[in-house]
Amino acid sequence: MRRADRLFQIVQYLRGGRLVTAAQLAEKLEVTPRTIYRDVADLIGSGVPIEGEAGVGYVMRDGYDLPPLMFSSDEIVALVAGARMIRAWGGSSMATAAEEALVKINAVLPEAARSRAEEVQVHALALQDMTDALRDRIDRVEAAANSNTRLHIAYEDESGNATSRSILPLGLWFWGKVWTVVCWCELREDFRMFRLDRIQSFSEGGTFKPRPGQTLRDFYRLEAYKRRS
Repeated sequence: MRRADRLFQIVQYLRGGRLVTAAQLAEKLEVTPRTIYRDVADLIGSGVPIEGEAGVGYVMRDGYDLPPLMFSSDEIVALVAGARMIRAWGGSSMATAAEEALVKINAVLPEAARSRAEEVQVHALALQDMTDALRDRIDRVEAAANSNTRLHIAYEDESGNATSRSILPLGLWFWGKVWTVVCWCELREDFRMFRLDRIQSFSEGGTFKPRPGQTLRDFYRLEAYKRRS
């Protein structure tokens, strides 16, 4: 769970004037009490009216509500265009989630902003080779990258050569036509990028712990160095 989502959930759990302990929050959010202490301190520092202390519990005064979502015209265009692109070129779960998010956002937009969202003239058509199988693969590889799950893949390169690899997926890149997975290849002991449409089959292995020198940040740093050289 992202930290922003966790902070939002803490506020939700504290609604209604209930006394909630850090241990209870930690159990619900699957983090340590120490993490809850830091999060609550940051919320208080940002103006959320939470009272209490570590070891006793926390309560939030009645009447507090999260501020409404406000987007500029350019932000609305970006959100709508992005959702349409994901609907056309993303995974099945991604597309569904993007549509649902837009429905929720549209529900709280003022009338003028809602009209701007409906007038966005940015559209995307699904590619002919964007099959259901590929959409499912995009979702599954993204989930593996998010959960640090090793993948064993059967891959066919541009020349038709077949290979088997064990990879540590780090993230996905979209190139306007194809999706690639950025990963650490355990066979080559180096970063590699594999096109998702050329993965013939794959299975999940155990989880892995990112190591120094093998993270997505390290990959970006290396790519930036190559561009400067």
